[in-house]
Amino acid sequence: MTQAKAGDTIRIQYKGTLKSGEVFDSSEGRDPLEFTLGSGMIIKGLDAAIYGMIVGEKKVAEIPCADAYGELNPAARQPVPRSEFPDDIPAEVGTQLQMQSPEGQVIPVVIAEVSDTEITLDANHPLAGQDLTFDFEITGIDAA
Repeated sequence: MTQAKAGDTIRIQYKGTLKSGEVFDSSEGRDPLEFTLGSGMIIKGLDAAIYGMIVGEKKVAEIPCADAYGELNPAARQPVPRSEFPDDIPAEVGTQLQMQSPEGQVIPVVIAEVSDTEITLDANHPLAGQDLTFDFEITGIDAA
């Protein structure tokens, strides 16, 4: 049987959970997730767990945050004076927005805090700082 290696197209059915057991993502009821192994299309820790597996093989991989979405970065939280915040955007915690870097890159942010004087935007990935567990099965391998 073909073992998964870099450059192969891989398909998996999976369930991703937090340490609490809460499911944050799953392919249940959907087509398998398809990606190229070793290409950076999925998080580093899950990618590494797949090497050498074969179709039909199942695994539970515990991925530390450093190999998932990284540690929480305090520098990714930026306060914005309320006077500079557009009036037509609701200033509510949890509101998702997009900003643009000086280089033109689009950066997703969420409103993390709101006070009378400022609004704090957070550009951390929602799963940053979280250790993740993936319970998955290889459903297909197309050799490179």
